[in-house]
Amino acid sequence: MPQILIKLLAHLQADDLGMPELAALVAKDAGMTGKILTVANSSAYHRSGRQANLEQAMVALGTDMIKTLVISDSVFQTFNSFPNSSATDLRAFWKNSLTAAVLARDLARHLNYSQPEEAYLAGLLHNVGRLALLATAPKEYGFNFTARDDEALCAVEQRTLQITHAEAGAWLIERWQLDSFLADSVLYHHEPGERLEGAHPLIRIVRAAHLLSGHAEDPALVIEAAKLCDLEPEAADALLEQAARQVERAAVHLGIDLAGADDIPAQPAFAPPPPVDPVQQRLTEEMRNLVLVSEIGQSFARQQGESGLLEAMARSARVLFDFENVAVLLENPTGHALVGAPTANQQRIAEFAIPLSKGGAVAKATLERRISFIRREGAPLGLSEEQLLRMLGTESLVCVPLVSGARCIGVLIGGIAGWQVPACQKRERFMQAFGAQAASALENAMLERGQARRQLAHVAEEYREASRRVVHEVNNPLSIIKNYLSVLDSKLERQEPVSGELSILNEEIDRVGQLVNSLTEVQPATQALLDSGVSADVGKVVEDVLRLFRATDFVPANVEIVVSMSPEAGRIEGDPDILKQILVNLVKNAIEALSATGGRIEIANRGHANRERRLYLELVVSDTGPGLSREVLANLFSAVKSTKEGPHHGLGLSIVHSLVKKLNGHIACRSGTTGTSFEILLPAHAGASAPAGLPVRALGSV
Repeated sequence: MPQILIKLLAHLQADDLGMPELAALVAKDAGMTGKILTVANSSAYHRSGRQANLEQAMVALGTDMIKTLVISDSVFQTFNSFPNSSATDLRAFWKNSLTAAVLARDLARHLNYSQPEEAYLAGLLHNVGRLALLATAPKEYGFNFTARDDEALCAVEQRTLQITHAEAGAWLIERWQLDSFLADSVLYHHEPGERLEGAHPLIRIVRAAHLLSGHAEDPALVIEAAKLCDLEPEAADALLEQAARQVERAAVHLGIDLAGADDIPAQPAFAPPPPVDPVQQRLTEEMRNLVLVSEIGQSFARQQGESGLLEAMARSARVLFDFENVAVLLENPTGHALVGAPTANQQRIAEFAIPLSKGGAVAKATLERRISFIRREGAPLGLSEEQLLRMLGTESLVCVPLVSGARCIGVLIGGIAGWQVPACQKRERFMQAFGAQAASALENAMLERGQARRQLAHVAEEYREASRRVVHEVNNPLSIIKNYLSVLDSKLERQEPVSGELSILNEEIDRVGQLVNSLTEVQPATQALLDSGVSADVGKVVEDVLRLFRATDFVPANVEIVVSMSPEAGRIEGDPDILKQILVNLVKNAIEALSATGGRIEIANRGHANRERRLYLELVVSDTGPGLSREVLANLFSAVKSTKEGPHHGLGLSIVHSLVKKLNGHIACRSGTTGTSFEILLPAHAGASAPAGLPVRALGSV
């Protein structure tokens, strides 16, 4: 749809369109600006001097003429470029469309309809489906494009193309997604007047304009048109005369040549004889249905979310099967009932439900997974079926099960007239394929929604777990800070130097900040450090850890800490702060295990080891304590219930395990009555190699 026309309709619907808004709109379109200036300086409006600028030209024309020019020229420019339009004589088509547009606007004003320009546009577009059919099927529709516009034409179109020009035009306009009854007015402009008596004013206006512009010679149809718009039949002649004059002037202003349009004969619609071979005819129909089903599936796949998909399903079903209205019922989570799925035109149906166990035609069609036709006359209907007939305002229902694989996820209900049932029954296989495509798309949308919910829950759980781990890890540097403050207090009292203690305090405070900030990182900083090739000196890290513990009163007098470092293998790939966290946790746990009985803790660097063709440095932290309980060993490196107090205790070993994994390493534990040892393999620095003459141990697993 042309942008200038979209903006014009938006202004009209907002009821805020005056000359300033019109001027701003027209000024953005160079072609439209030129058109306005040309018309304003034509003989019809040229009064005193040439209108040199746009504002003067628009004042000379007036708002009504400007709106007419914008709407008409936008439509002509758009649809004259349709495929095969240039090879067809469009004079009669555009004259009829302009006449219907002018009549629709006059009828809208007669009815005090609030949007006369919308009525003008609807009249101008009421037969645009004929251009769409010509563009799509020029060979099949070339003759009927100029045929007489009546119900016989619609019947031929339905028989030869399986779609009428009214349906094609409505489908085309619906793709513009206007908040208007414009598409409905185009869809129903061939409906008999008695069906439209209570319809929206725009639908009645377009039907009346169609009858007056194309069938003014038929007194019965003129009376029908007048009745639709509360018009005296005698007044119709005056409207037609006035419209003829306006069309002539509009054609001149728009640069459209309508000369000789009335001489183009309008023949009755022609339908070629059916194929002699019924098998070939059936095969052709099946192939066409396959193509349509494939296109439908692609269209459904492009929809965003369940609501958009439901709207697309309803819209497609109305166009493809000529349903008057559509409702969708989906299986509830327990699978015991069908519940209405609300759409833009059917909000009330959200409160509607059909128990599957209580029977009824709709429930039976769903359970048996077959298409069913429900008529108002005949056998007594269940309450649910009667409600649906009233809700959809129709005589009969078509129930199309939405079957995906072995599961029926719901049913699509289409409302049709009684005379349409035989034609729909011939298209059951196509409806079945349509239902399968719709069900597959709906199931995918539901799976995506469920997956999104699971992902959100997973992310929330990850953040909760990360928070617990950070709180646990923060306790280590806070304990060290607390102990060092005590040491600092005693040193200051003795007036001893405290620069070393202040340096350690600064380091631990920085570590607290890093741990807290890690909660906000999308990608852990540690991974970035690993990727950038940062390495750590194991001996220095061990020395820093021991300095933290020994400078405070945290290590009891009955606990001995021994270090055994290999001079040949001293560097690993990874962040030294992560290694420091690992060692602080393990040494702290070992001290707590020995605090009652006393004993020995050893931190040993056992040199290089080869595991699965990769070089590692093996680091061991062991103690001579009583060993780990069977419960802890059974859930090693998982968060377990600890004998220590506090909500975050029991996380230490799981945090150690995750930190080792961050360094792309491996950890194992050996524990018995004589003590516990944690054996850690960490990737050796890229430049590391075993010294000549020293073997590298090969490990299958740790």
